[in-house]
Amino acid sequence: MKAKTYYANIKSIITVLLLSIALGACATIEGAGKDIESAGEAVQDAADG
Repeated sequence: MKAKTYYANIKSIITVLLLSIALGACATIEGAGKDIESAGEAVQDAADG
C-alpha cells in the first residue's frame, strides 16, 4: 500500500511540474485558459488514480 501511495504522489508531482512548465510557456490569455483547464483535468485524473 505504501508503494502505491508513493508512486501516486510522484505521479502527481510530475504532473504538476509539467503543467507548470506548460503554463509558463503560454503567451496568450486564451492559451492560459486552456492550460488552466488542462491542469485541472490532470489533477482530477491524478486524484482519481
